[in-house]
Amino acid sequence: MTVHRRLAGAACLLAVSLLTAGCGLSAELDRESDPDRRLDTTPARTPSAPAVDIPAPGPAYGLPGRPTRSPAPDTTACPASGLRLEPGPVEAAMGLRAMTVRLTNCGKESYAFGGYPVLTALDEDRAPLVDVEVRKGPGEITGVPDPGAHPVRLARGESATSSLVWRNTVTDPTTTAVNAPYLRVAPTEGAPAAVLTVDGGLDLGNTGRIGTTAWKKADKAE
Repeated sequence: MTVHRRLAGAACLLAVSLLTAGCGLSAELDRESDPDRRLDTTPARTPSAPAVDIPAPGPAYGLPGRPTRSPAPDTTACPASGLRLEPGPVEAAMGLRAMTVRLTNCGKESYAFGGYPVLTALDEDRAPLVDVEVRKGPGEITGVPDPGAHPVRLARGESATSSLVWRNTVTDPTTTAVNAPYLRVAPTEGAPAAVLTVDGGLDLGNTGRIGTTAWKKADKAE
């Protein structure tokens, strides 16, 4: 149960992680990890000393596990576009993977946009992987809440987030499992894009699908 609580807590509290609907995402991850668990209403006790998490080794392609962490990105620089894109850590539950992308307006003017991010999975040479399909909405992959396309306006310093979900399921052992180490992300069609390093890689198994929620303005507390 402790592992499940840490996973749910991590998914809801990451500064560059899950959006306001992220608690729904964390609940989905928790449910997939243990679908038969019952709600524990016992108040949590404050430990006398902070626990230390020892990261587990990254999984082989197509096998459940927690992906290897990548170094934290440099979040201090503001690109010439005035829009800074940052990847959150990848959270894992059985074969389900989830990651949040944060877009921050670090420029001088407000930025109006909306809809879904434009994603392209890239190989080790940063060339597009043509056999990866990006879907608007996560519904066919998992039941994560999606706000749907709607207008978003970011003042200077404000952020928006989008959650990405995929599965590393291998249904055909005769095919090669897909793992994309990089992801090119643009806020909308025609907008400046950034290449992000994915925590542990996009280990898509042979499903070849990524689902994404629409951009949603992040609360100041996120």
